[in-house]
Amino acid sequence: MTTDTTVQKKSASPIILGFSGGLDTSFCVPWMKEHYGRPVVTVTINTGGIDAEAAKDLERRSVALGAIEHVLVEARSVFFDRVLKYLIFGNVRRGHLYPLCVGAERGIQATLLAELAKERGSQTVAHGCTAAGNDQVRFEVALRTIAPGLEVLAPVRDQGFIRTEQQRYLEQHGFPVPVKGSAYSVNRGLWGVTVGGRETLDSKESIPEDAWVLSPNAFDKPRPAARHTISFTRGIPTALDGKAMDPVTLIETLEAVAGPYAIGRGIHVGDTVLGTKGRVAFEAPAADILLTAHRELEKLVLSGPQQRIKDQVATQYGDFVHEGKQLDPVCRDIEALLTSAQQRVTGDVKIVLRPGNLFIEGVVSPHSLLAATKGVYGEKAGEWTPADALGYSRILSLPGILQTRAGGKT
Repeated sequence: MTTDTTVQKKSASPIILGFSGGLDTSFCVPWMKEHYGRPVVTVTINTGGIDAEAAKDLERRSVALGAIEHVLVEARSVFFDRVLKYLIFGNVRRGHLYPLCVGAERGIQATLLAELAKERGSQTVAHGCTAAGNDQVRFEVALRTIAPGLEVLAPVRDQGFIRTEQQRYLEQHGFPVPVKGSAYSVNRGLWGVTVGGRETLDSKESIPEDAWVLSPNAFDKPRPAARHTISFTRGIPTALDGKAMDPVTLIETLEAVAGPYAIGRGIHVGDTVLGTKGRVAFEAPAADILLTAHRELEKLVLSGPQQRIKDQVATQYGDFVHEGKQLDPVCRDIEALLTSAQQRVTGDVKIVLRPGNLFIEGVVSPHSLLAATKGVYGEKAGEWTPADALGYSRILSLPGILQTRAGGKT
């Protein structure tokens, strides 16, 4: 794989460009046509956040920029099946807070981009990432893994173009320039929204209230509490308030229901793929609800050792996804363990939504370990006698007794 621009005119096959419609990818279309002398096909992988009107706008923009074709790949279900369900199985939150809202998409987007390139007979894919972020690494790690022979072009990063240069190039050549909107950069996908701006460049303060996408001014006129029930079948969310839904529809419905309550808001500080610290604001109402509800259901049906071992590998799985390494075979091994642990994670979780607060009201399951015992915690013995409890306490205290004696204190 190469990014060497000396190969610019070696082939007449199209360059397959991952296209978001923003400034960087908009600039790439005409610049690559001019510089490489090859046609460009733009591709948008829909892993959430793209409605019908946005899809039409992306196609219009692509054609106006000179692409020979624009392709929209519907990938929300694939994204859930290959990535999100395992994040739910593992209750994955980076830094115990951030549910990998947008970064989790990049590996699957790169994979589908490479597959489309193969279908179109092209050996060249391109992206609009800069040298400063995580996505460049995620895309290229995934691309190198799935298709080592692909040529990858990244003009913005490799040529060091800055935003003003890109804007000037588009203006001078008569191409549409993406409208400069808010001072905040927004990325939206099935698992949530991220927001970056001046305030996230350091760690001192929050973004302003009106910069939140799903919940601006959510506390000015608080909504009344709302109760809902989420059903899981072997760890997969399958129904909301008794109505069966496919996971994608359920996630999108939960976002619409819980977003205005400011559920799932946060600002995450963490380690970037490059090794620096980064900070991002996020809104992930569906992810927050599903991860929290799933975790509470697991507490009811899984043993303590199951939960502890699963937590260890799930943390590493989240790291692999964050770094774009989810195609590594070790991820298949972790996914097998996470899937095995879900065999009894079936039941209903009752939740209450209040502004800024998610409360788990109750959990029921046919596989409840709480209901399985004849004992009642704190009230009466069950499968054991009072004498058994006394003997158990004595045996359990032996290590401490021996340590005290060995220290010469008795």
